Amino acid sequence: MTLATEIVLPGIVEPDGLQVRTREVPAPGPGQVVLHAEATGVSFAEQQMRRGKYYGQPPFPFVPGYDVVGTVAAVGPGVNSALVGGRYAVVTKVGAWASHVTVDAADLVAVPAGVDPAAAETVVVNGVTAWQMLFRVAEVRTGGTIVVLGANGGVGSTLVQLARHAGIRVIGTASSRHHPAVEKLGAIPVDYRDPDMARRIADLVPDGADAVFDHVGGEGLKQSWHLLNKHGTLVSYGIASIKDEPGSAQLAYMKLFSQLFVWNNSPNGRSAKFYNFWAGQRKLTTFRERLSTDLTSVFSLLADGVITPQIAATLPLSQAPEAMKLAESGTVTGKVILLRD
Repeated sequence: MTLATEIVLPGIVEPDGLQVRTREVPAPGPGQVVLHAEATGVSFAEQQMRRGKYYGQPPFPFVPGYDVVGTVAAVGPGVNSALVGGRYAVVTKVGAWASHVTVDAADLVAVPAGVDPAAAETVVVNGVTAWQMLFRVAEVRTGGTIVVLGANGGVGSTLVQLARHAGIRVIGTASSRHHPAVEKLGAIPVDYRDPDMARRIADLVPDGADAVFDHVGGEGLKQSWHLLNKHGTLVSYGIASIKDEPGSAQLAYMKLFSQLFVWNNSPNGRSAKFYNFWAGQRKLTTFRERLSTDLTSVFSLLADGVITPQIAATLPLSQAPEAMKLAESGTVTGKVILLRD
């Protein structure tokens, strides 16, 4: 009998309220594998889920964890036994903060040989999100200019690197303490705490940006819209501005979607879109193919050294509360990684 250790989010709690429990690992069913986790991490999604503010999160209690990298320990009926021992990544949305995770074999994406599990983990959900927003949603081309809010974060730092590799100029917002790191990634830093932030960005792109990537939302979204050029695209992918506000996030998202709809249908040449990682999942085969293609592209850049993994810190899975606190502190660049105990 194999026992799994997992971290449970019992309700809207402080990080110290996360619970550790063990359970028996069931045999994988048809089409499934058991992944022995090597690395998972703390993304913004888990931070929002802790507050009950992630759009579409399951009811409490549940095991959080948006993605995981590990080795296949067992396969179910109908699955090629050659997968056993291989290293793969998978996006789970929830359930990855565990030592063993049961997933569909069709969702596995191979990790290139020689790539460290923690390094791979930094670009699973973050890499796919950045790649799809830049190339599938905004469709920014070489020679363009983009603005990335939170350029020191997990998604933001990956987005900067992908854009710079593609020959795209990047202006990235971050607190002043993170400016050296943002500059090292290849972006022009602007202090998001500066009350004149929008004007300073506008001075750097007097004709407007080709795209603005905004995970903050709130009143600042209007500034992002006005930073675009006449054919630019605003890509919204979250509402970090409400993370500490009480109550449900549903109303805030309804307001966001309404605003984006109005802007997107205005006859001015610009567009406003909301990026949803899970869009198109109803056509599951196509969704899986697209995710695998995009993550494989990101992994290839990681293996070639084009992307530098932004690992903020590594902690064992059992220290998930400390990892959550660190990720939420605003003091780190990149992603906090949880490793197998």
